Amino acid sequence: MKRHVISVLVNNKPGVLTRIAGLFARRGFNIDSLAVGETQDPEVSMMTIVVTATDSTLEQINKQLNKLIDVIKIIDITDVPSVLRELMLVKVSASPATRSEIIQIVDIFRAKIVDVAPNALTIEITGDESKIEGFLKMIAPYGISELARTGTIALVRSNCK
Repeated sequence: MKRHVISVLVNNKPGVLTRIAGLFARRGFNIDSLAVGETQDPEVSMMTIVVTATDSTLEQINKQLNKLIDVIKIIDITDVPSVLRELMLVKVSASPATRSEIIQIVDIFRAKIVDVAPNALTIEITGDESKIEGFLKMIAPYGISELARTGTIALVRSNCK
């Protein structure tokens, strides 16, 4: 079993996400992460799907995805030089006594405070999965009251010559 990142270009039409998610569900494949958004062409969306699977299971997934009419292109970018990012918003308890410590952690991780309340800070952080996980471990002792996290998004790196 290996973690695979699959980039899927699809026609931006109603129901495409449902059909793709249904394909995974019907075959018993679990999606670890799914992020979808419009590309520079408003008629095309990019889906970044993270799935833990064997190579043979991944081959099955690719074959099934290729059968769907609205799928334009599928790229397994797992072993391709790529830029992968996630976004997380987290609301942390912040008393006057702990606020400066939390701000230091935010600065170290190059995160941003996006909302301040008398006893809480809402923090935005972007980065790869290990950065997000590291930040969570550091901030958890202060008390996380809410957390929202996107799935992984990715782009293949350009050839720089």
